[in-house]
Amino acid sequence: MFRYLLPSIVLVIAYSSKQHSAVLSSIAFSLVGYVVTDLLIPRVGNSFIKIGLYGKDLSKVGRPVIPECIGAICAAVYILLMMFCIPFMFYKYMVTTTSGGGIRDISTESYQLTDNLFPHAKLSEYLSSLLCLESTALLGIADDLFDLRWRHKFFLPAIGAIPLLVVYYVDFGATHVLIPGFMQNWLQRTNLDLGALYYMYMMSMTIFCPNSINILAGVNGLEVGQSIVLGILALLNDSLYLTMGPQTSWESHRFSAIIILPFLGVSAALWKWNRWPAKVFVGDTYCYFAGMIFAVVGILGHFSKTMLLLFLPQILNFLYSCPQLFHIVPCPRHRLPRFDENDGLLYPSITNLKETPAKKFFQPVLRALHVLKLIHVEFVNGEIVSCTNMTLINLVLVWLGPMREDRLCNTILQLQFVVGVVAIIARHALGALLFGHDNLWAIV
Repeated sequence: MFRYLLPSIVLVIAYSSKQHSAVLSSIAFSLVGYVVTDLLIPRVGNSFIKIGLYGKDLSKVGRPVIPECIGAICAAVYILLMMFCIPFMFYKYMVTTTSGGGIRDISTESYQLTDNLFPHAKLSEYLSSLLCLESTALLGIADDLFDLRWRHKFFLPAIGAIPLLVVYYVDFGATHVLIPGFMQNWLQRTNLDLGALYYMYMMSMTIFCPNSINILAGVNGLEVGQSIVLGILALLNDSLYLTMGPQTSWESHRFSAIIILPFLGVSAALWKWNRWPAKVFVGDTYCYFAGMIFAVVGILGHFSKTMLLLFLPQILNFLYSCPQLFHIVPCPRHRLPRFDENDGLLYPSITNLKETPAKKFFQPVLRALHVLKLIHVEFVNGEIVSCTNMTLINLVLVWLGPMREDRLCNTILQLQFVVGVVAIIARHALGALLFGHDNLWAIV
């Protein structure tokens, strides 16, 4: 009964906040998102199966049929919530007492704010973010429905990000990067303006983040779990700036927190149903949508480079997968771990190199990777006949041995969290050493 009343309760809390805190409202809406998503998923699952949106869980005995593309529910709830959140985010700018003529531009705030003009730039950032996320969700749904080829869908997130980049250009437009202190005397400058290259970098980020989560997938709970861990790490970085950083950085990281908190709410509900043993599949919709969330907050929150550090496991997984992604080594359609029904454990999956061998120039590299324990290679008469598929999931199984699916997922999520925390510490420590100062502190 409480879960049915919770949405009304948290909305009352958000509305009655005397300080009209946008972050407090975002926390309230994250609770609403959790409850609504948790209520919808079990109710729509059978409907998805009836229209053909289902898949077989290849890592379970009997390969049960479960609903697919449930990430679309998560994305839809999130987007609707963020639309409802708009009045609460900007409430303090809308509640004014006028001088009597009804002209809001010369009004006095009820709470005596120093800046009483409506922040149209912030609203444009917010709306462009929603437009970008809607476009990405539609791409994910199209992929789940029509199973688009990689060469067709790879660059599509960048098209959806055009409104985001236009708003960045109009409202912020910074394209320079700082030069490390030891190079400043040599280059006779403190920063380097990248111009159009910086926009290409941001567009590349909108392509990489959605696809990287889609590549590191295939284990119950992993897609949602890594997104939740990334969200928590981003919030940790935001909290450092909101408590220790300069006032100039508050608005950017407040925006980041407002975007991420409701996302964590809907993702937590989805993870409840997608974790082992999964009752639903999230589909490509969630992977693209979640990745674009982090691209949006990284770009408009002005910490895109820090965000990429949090994606270090995804970056390593992509680089590790490149030989197969670019068909230097044969790449099967699915590179999921192999499930053994006898013991219920997952083993590294392999690709057959006997019929279709790897490129000749790369075969010595395969032997070296085998020696370094980065893959397992099978030899027959000195010839390579098979090797494990090159994914981070299979690499963990190569290193740690076969394990149950939930333990494998938890191991990768723990790795994601530890690497993320180390990355945040390194970013602020090395930033201060290289540039003489950091956004959180300075070295004299």
